[in-house]
Amino acid sequence: MNAFDAAILGVIQGLTEFLPVSSSGHLELGKAILGDTSVPEESLLFTVVLHFATALSTIVVFRKDVFEIIGGLLQFKWNEETKFSLKIIISMIPAVIIGVLFEEELEALFSGNIIFVGFMLLITALLLWLADKAKDTGKKVSYRNSFVIGVSQAIAMLPGISRSGATISTSVLLGNDKTKAARFSFLMVVPLIFGKIAKDILSGELANSSTEFSVLAIGFVTAFIAGLIACTWMISLVRRSKLSWFAIYCFVVGLAAIIFAYAQ
Repeated sequence: MNAFDAAILGVIQGLTEFLPVSSSGHLELGKAILGDTSVPEESLLFTVVLHFATALSTIVVFRKDVFEIIGGLLQFKWNEETKFSLKIIISMIPAVIIGVLFEEELEALFSGNIIFVGFMLLITALLLWLADKAKDTGKKVSYRNSFVIGVSQAIAMLPGISRSGATISTSVLLGNDKTKAARFSFLMVVPLIFGKIAKDILSGELANSSTEFSVLAIGFVTAFIAGLIACTWMISLVRRSKLSWFAIYCFVVGLAAIIFAYAQ
């Protein structure tokens, strides 16, 4: 992978992270089109670095919410911030379990399996279509909902299943408010991304990777900048627009990916 490819993939990650269209799926499609020949471990490492960049952009955009949560936690009281943090922790449990028990199997999926990505995008399209039919409410995310949404987040570790699409759709289908569902969806992934990066650093995976630092850096910077831009105006688009628009998009891209793979 060269610097130009890294920049292109960084922009793809930044723009698709905040829309329910599967950033990981688009990254795999982008790698296939660009002819990326990275081994699964290196490919997954690059993907994690890009997700780390967009996690940072999420913190920047949601800095007010983050500061309020931290401030509430430092009060050491059973307040709304503490309750919200507990829900975030509960939502992380399924993904942590799946990530620890099936890490090698997940890494193998990030190896240009375009047919698999295509079918997963079709599943994402179905989830978004079902969520679009659900009625909007003012209901907050409950503790039980947090775990169910967390299961969706764990399933969305598969390339092609949109994390935001799966979690927001699940939350809406459970009867939660779309705006609250979007906020919870974008904030719940931040601890997981930081945890993954910390694990890779401690295990030496980042140091042992043959991927050039400059390539990772370029991908990181472009993903961060694109994420900032996307997060400031696309999040409102996700909250206001009909999810069916994204369902159609995922269906078309998924179908195109399957046709592209069989045509090779």
